[in-house]
Amino acid sequence: MPPVVYRDTVRAEWVDYNGHLRDAYYMLIFSFATDAVLDAIGLDDAQRKRRRRSVYTLEAHINYLHEIKEGAQVRVDAHVQGHDAKRLHLYLEMFADEGIAPVAASEQMLLHVDTDGPRSAEFDADVLERVRALQAADAPPARARYCGRMIGLPANRGS
Repeated sequence: MPPVVYRDTVRAEWVDYNGHLRDAYYMLIFSFATDAVLDAIGLDDAQRKRRRRSVYTLEAHINYLHEIKEGAQVRVDAHVQGHDAKRLHLYLEMFADEGIAPVAASEQMLLHVDTDGPRSAEFDADVLERVRALQAADAPPARARYCGRMIGLPANRGS
C-alpha cells in the first residue's frame, strides 16, 4: 500500500496579519490529510455512513517549524506510527512547494467509534488489515523527528 499523501494550496483566507499561514489552518490542512488516511483504510464518507463508524481525534500536537505564505503548494505525508484494535497513532509532516524540510509536523491519536453510541469500537477486520498494510509499507517510526515531544519549561529556579 503506498504512503498517504495529501496536497493543497494556502488560500488567501488562511493567511494572518503577518502574511503567513494562520496557526489554526495548519491543523485544518492536517485534518484534511487525516481524512485522506481514512479514505485509504476504507473509511471514506460513504463507508463511514454505511458502517455507522467514524474516527474521533483524542489528541493532536503541532510543531510549527517554518512560516509559509499565501499560494504555497503544500504536501502532507501521513505515517501510521502505531495502532491497536481501536486507536490509530498518526505522524504527519507538511512540506511547502518543492521543499525537502518539513514546515510543520503533527502527531495525532485517533479513536474508532460506533456512531450509534457514540462509543469506542474495534476496527472492522478489513479496515484493520489496511491499517496494518499502511504501517508495514511505511518508513520506520524513527523517521518521525517531532513525534512524542512534550511542551514544557525547565522548573522555575527562583528567577
